[in-house]
Amino acid sequence: MADVTVALQKANRIFVYGTGRSLLMIRAFAMRLMHLGHTVYVVGETNTPAISEQDILIIASGSGETKTLVTIAEKCKKLQVPLALITTDPSSTIARLADYIIQIHTSTSKTNHQEQASVQPGGNTFEQSLLLLTDAWIVQMFAQSDIQQQNQALMKQHANLE
Repeated sequence: MADVTVALQKANRIFVYGTGRSLLMIRAFAMRLMHLGHTVYVVGETNTPAISEQDILIIASGSGETKTLVTIAEKCKKLQVPLALITTDPSSTIARLADYIIQIHTSTSKTNHQEQASVQPGGNTFEQSLLLLTDAWIVQMFAQSDIQQQNQALMKQHANLE
């Protein structure tokens, strides 16, 4: 993950995307990245600008095969935008397009690895793991800097219309 972290820090802006519950989890990651001072956008939102090769796109897809996300990944590559994928399948269609792959070892409703079977429905274990992974990633990025200064910066970015 160190190489992806460097790419995030070098990027002008960070774009994130997923579908379903994975989108909810990746939005939580986007919020924390914003708290750390990054400019972050969620693909598909009305205020999301055009992406460029100075930016990076992070896609969360358990299977790496979701058609909408494959289309977005293909467009990203056409625009020469760095692409990171968080997935269970490092050999998926999106993984073949990605510059960076972070693999989560769990099953999804589409992959359903028997050795990782769960009583939970669908992609629950991927989505839960995605949230934990991205929260741990934020802690790692946070720890690489002056914590007191980062805490102050984070609180300046925190919502104040509550």
